Amino acid sequence: MSTPAVTVIVPGRDVAAYAEEALASLRAQSFGAWRAILVDDGSQDGTGAVFAAAASADPRFSVVTHPLPRGLSAARNTGLDLVDTPFVGFLDADDVFTPTALERFVDTLTRSGSDVVVGAYVRLRADDSGHYAPGAVQPWVRASTHPERLGTSLAAHPALSGNVVAWSKLSRVELWRRTGLRFPEGKLYEDQLVAQRLYTAARAVDVIPDVVVHWRERAEGTSITQNKNLLPVLADYLQALSGGIAVLDAAGQRAASRARIRLILEMDVPPLVRIAQTSPDEEYRRMLGLFIRTLQDRADAESIPLDPAAAAVRGAAELW
Repeated sequence: MSTPAVTVIVPGRDVAAYAEEALASLRAQSFGAWRAILVDDGSQDGTGAVFAAAASADPRFSVVTHPLPRGLSAARNTGLDLVDTPFVGFLDADDVFTPTALERFVDTLTRSGSDVVVGAYVRLRADDSGHYAPGAVQPWVRASTHPERLGTSLAAHPALSGNVVAWSKLSRVELWRRTGLRFPEGKLYEDQLVAQRLYTAARAVDVIPDVVVHWRERAEGTSITQNKNLLPVLADYLQALSGGIAVLDAAGQRAASRARIRLILEMDVPPLVRIAQTSPDEEYRRMLGLFIRTLQDRADAESIPLDPAAAAVRGAAELW
């Protein structure tokens, strides 16, 4: 077996229904020189058994167990502490890699010498029969990854700042070690800050238009992104959005900050406004209204152009 070049960290909690498909997507990779660290974050279902069976059948898999749940960030950090390969990537245990994802990632970074490579992704959604099928690449994802760019940066490609998920990327482990970068524990949407810190710390970044991951939106509605109607989830979400902008500002990445503010106001905010309009929670509206007004004021001050839908949310925010 080839010496591993890539470590893939696969965290999971209570995802037994999906984990085998995620692990099968690793076994099906056209690039075989990988190892995977499977982190069972205190699961109460059969996730641990699925992980254990994979490790028993394939030595490229190893398992670490958190006896009690510690959260997605802590699970990823546990994996990071064990990485001993040149490259590291992430795959949530309910998502799926496309067959050539790792090959494309490694080949790109090998050719370019960059620190990070970023690919496109699509959602996996269930139909009425419960069958999951991938959708289309969304406009903001396409804007961040199309066309292929090698050795680019946030300054040259500000739309890159919109690709904020952990699992659409492969990066050099040396970058993590050099910066001491970790996932912030105890928070949801932890990859928002990490993505911007990777981009601002990287010597160069590659983007590729290839779809590398199918991101599952669970039919039973238990994904974190499907619970933004809950006040604690909203609080973490808004904190992550604001924190990501702050990272860009601190690094002097003005064009990327502007692009991020525009995307948040045009894409993230309108669905939250619709939730708030029917929410029984006044604190939900107050928190969201303050966030919107702060970003809108900055967009006005910096003359950031917004589409009509984004501009329309100001009226709702002023009432909260």
